[in-house]
Amino acid sequence: MVNREIIEAFSQIAREKNVDRSELGDIIEKVFLTLIEKKYESTENFDVIVNMDKGEIEIYHQMTIVDKPTGSVHEISLEEARKTEPDLQVGDPFIEVIDPLSFGRRLISHAKQILNQQIVRVEKNQIYEEYAKKIGQIIIGDVHQIRRDAIFIIIGKAELKMPREEQIPNERYRRGENIKAIIKEAIMGASGPEIIVSRADKSFLVKLFENEVPEIYDKTIEIKKVARHAGDRSKVIVESNDRRIDAVGACVGIKGSRIQAIVRELNNEKIDIINNSSESEILITRALSPAKPLELEIDEEKKTALAIFVDDEISVAIGKMGQNIRLASEVTGYSIDAIKKSDYELTESETLYLEDIEGITEHNWKLLYSYGIETAEEFLATHREELLSIKGLGDKTLDKLEQIVSEAQEKRKAEVAAVREAARAQREAALQNAQEQKDQSLREEEDIELSKEDIIEDFRQEEN
Repeated sequence: MVNREIIEAFSQIAREKNVDRSELGDIIEKVFLTLIEKKYESTENFDVIVNMDKGEIEIYHQMTIVDKPTGSVHEISLEEARKTEPDLQVGDPFIEVIDPLSFGRRLISHAKQILNQQIVRVEKNQIYEEYAKKIGQIIIGDVHQIRRDAIFIIIGKAELKMPREEQIPNERYRRGENIKAIIKEAIMGASGPEIIVSRADKSFLVKLFENEVPEIYDKTIEIKKVARHAGDRSKVIVESNDRRIDAVGACVGIKGSRIQAIVRELNNEKIDIINNSSESEILITRALSPAKPLELEIDEEKKTALAIFVDDEISVAIGKMGQNIRLASEVTGYSIDAIKKSDYELTESETLYLEDIEGITEHNWKLLYSYGIETAEEFLATHREELLSIKGLGDKTLDKLEQIVSEAQEKRKAEVAAVREAARAQREAALQNAQEQKDQSLREEEDIELSKEDIIEDFRQEEN
């Protein structure tokens, strides 16, 4: 049964919607099954075959021959069946061929509506499948819509979403402008695909490096770890797999050409490129750049580090809003705390002298002084046998002295730790307050920008 006109009408719609011809056949089949259900209230015992190459739609209805039909659409009387095939008997199956045009103009018109719906569904699936394969790739699109919680980017027929948390905080966007971002996630929801893109994610920075630095793209140089606070600062640890190639130099480029291209794309975000090292002291020192610590106290077991800085350089070490030391901690894997040299010396230089320890008699501390033992640290570091060799010190006296000095030393350590913790807490509170003020300022600026956009949009709508 040739129905080229119907297929051509449907094909024209499909071409306008850019639907593949093979998919169109499946859609037409589903459309006619919908029409069959609407007309006969069932699709059981019906078959629809669509041949796109020949332009044919064949619809077959299987029925059973009975003496007296009960009204079921799947029964036919023997008399009616024998009009087509005289040799048929009761109980035989009977196949009726249905002309698609028999559904009438109204149902055919309804079929076109269903076709459009099916095509929209296919388009949504195509968009989802296309972008699900592109996760981790950079795209360039046009800003289409700006909302309080997200901006929407158009690429062809796809609309991509960049939530507020995926935007660089100090950037401002305008409708119609080009924007570059990385595809972070593709979700197929009830209303269609939701493609999430990001400019704030660490992976966006990594991809920019891959695009700008050929040695990273071909794995000659590896990015080992990235810490990023979008819009402020990033720290990137790199390592060369070729001793002849300087990893940092390759990333910076001639006269800074490569790194500057990335910085411009990220709206002047500061980027520290760090050469990797297996020695934690070297790695942490490099990560704290642009500040340089005078000394580091590292606890490898607890993965902590105390960095001592010249007083004037402590603000550089901590960085604006605490970003520098926080990012250094994240990128190295060590919990780093910074302290001024004067504060460190204040806590460390207060040597605990034996004469200042309550409970030690004047006779005993003078006796120990005569042997060159003046501080608690010196006393506890001296072997017991050596102390017992001092005339006038017995076992019981020494036991008592060791207990008193140990307790005093522990107390002093606790006091020093308390001073450090108080200083750290004070810095954190100041940083938190500064961050809250910055966030509030950004929110106010965004509200002003969005209000402007709303006014412009209202004006455009009134003009239309």
